[in-house]
Amino acid sequence: MVRFKNRYFVVEINPEYKSSDDSLELKGGSLHNAITDAVQKLHGDFGVAAIRAGLVTKYCNEKTRIAIIRTRHGPHRLVASALPFITKLESKSMTLTTLYTGATLRHCFEHIRRHQRESLNAMFHKMKNITSLKDVEQYQEQFMNVKLLNFN
Repeated sequence: MVRFKNRYFVVEINPEYKSSDDSLELKGGSLHNAITDAVQKLHGDFGVAAIRAGLVTKYCNEKTRIAIIRTRHGPHRLVASALPFITKLESKSMTLTTLYTGATLRHCFEHIRRHQRESLNAMFHKMKNITSLKDVEQYQEQFMNVKLLNFN
C-alpha cells in the first residue's frame, strides 16, 4: 500500500475592507475556488488537474483569520506559487499571507498556537478597557480554539 504524502499551508487572510480586529466570515468552498482559479491562471489545466485530487481546506478560525490548506506533496509547489496571487475571496478584496508550510497537521497546529498566543498578547496590549478576568478568559478561549472543521 502506498502512503500519500501531504503538505499543509497555514495562511492568514487579511481583508482590505475591515480593520485588523474584526472577525471574518469565510467558507471553505470559497477559499478552495479562489486557489483553483489562481492555479488555473498561473499553471493552466495541468496545474488544476495536479492539485484537484488533494486540495482541501482543513481548518479556519474566523477570529484570527487563519486557515489550513492541505495539498499533495509535489503539486504543493503549484499551490504555494499561486497563494500570493489571490486577491479576492467571494468578490471581496483581501490578501493571503503564508505563515507556515508543514508536513503534518500537528506541527501546523503547534505553529498556529504560537502565532495565536502572540496575536492575543498584542491584542491585550492594545485593549485599554479589560474589565475582568472573565473577559480575558473569554478572548483566550475564542482565540486558542484549534479544531478541525468540515467544509462541504
